[in-house]
Amino acid sequence: MTVKLNQKAFDHAKGLIDAGRTAKDERDDWSEHAPTADQENTYLDKHGWQDYSQWYLGLETDMDEETKGRYKFPYGDFRRLHRCGVISAESRAAQNDYDDVAKALKTLLELLDSD
Repeated sequence: MTVKLNQKAFDHAKGLIDAGRTAKDERDDWSEHAPTADQENTYLDKHGWQDYSQWYLGLETDMDEETKGRYKFPYGDFRRLHRCGVISAESRAAQNDYDDVAKALKTLLELLDSD
């Protein structure tokens, strides 16, 4: 399994922070704020794989581009970037030694917390 940084998603996340489209919630809130499978499917049906992929900072390069399994480390709810999502994803990326993804998430957290 090879997971690499999704640069488009990283740029999208920074844009959301710049635009103020964020939720500065706490780490434990992610279980309530993360999109459900039904919400993911609805978003995919309306927006397609290209837009869907911008909400996931990791790419499983061994998976087909049009499968949900390719996209790892969600950070938002398809409207806003959630601080709790960034924190949760950062710890999981670090635990799995996805250093480039963890570094990007740390950068996002620093940008969020500097506002």
